[in-house]
Amino acid sequence: MYIVSLFFKRLFDIILSLLGLIVSLPIWIFVSIAIKIDSNGPILFKQKRRTKNGKIFNILKFRTMITNAEKMGTGLFNFKDDPRVTKVGKFLRNTSLDEVPQLLNIFLGQMSFVGPRPCVENELGDFDTLNKIYKKRFEVKAGLTGLAQVKGRNDITWDKKVIFDNEYVDKFKKYGVLYDFKIMFCTILKVFKKENIYENKVDNSVDDETAAKLEEERIIKLAHQKD
Repeated sequence: MYIVSLFFKRLFDIILSLLGLIVSLPIWIFVSIAIKIDSNGPILFKQKRRTKNGKIFNILKFRTMITNAEKMGTGLFNFKDDPRVTKVGKFLRNTSLDEVPQLLNIFLGQMSFVGPRPCVENELGDFDTLNKIYKKRFEVKAGLTGLAQVKGRNDITWDKKVIFDNEYVDKFKKYGVLYDFKIMFCTILKVFKKENIYENKVDNSVDDETAAKLEEERIIKLAHQKD
């Protein structure tokens, strides 16, 4: 039954991503022009992420920040009013249009429409030494959206994201693609409401850079605690 579910999940990904790439062609054109006019740098943002079994791939997004933003300020963390986000980038994030290029990742089989959001290559520390709780989310392909995004998107902590991601793994094995359809429907509603786009600081008593560093250390510690 699980193998059948995986077959239909991949078939669904191929068909819908191909249709999405064709329909979104005007978006690619207009967004590309807007990005080049708004700021210097490439149109697409590429970043090494992890998918099923920890395999690394290059995720694609429309660039929403200034060039080399990851090496500045809060690094991987993106709090509200982040000065690294460009004017066009803010619009793209608010509408989730920055995620459109991931249709290509899905078509190539690197991602799925539904699954745990792919973490940055070393965001959780060494993959091989992750505890069972954090490693479970890698039993399925990373997704464009997932249960954690429906429940809170960027507004919840990593430990809560992992709980929802693991819940998705279990429910997909039980209900298959029907559960994916439910999550995609809820995602559409979430996008229209423009909720939880930016991350929240765990400690508001410190500046953004310090908060990002502390949260990064906390996440890696949690991911490697003994089961």
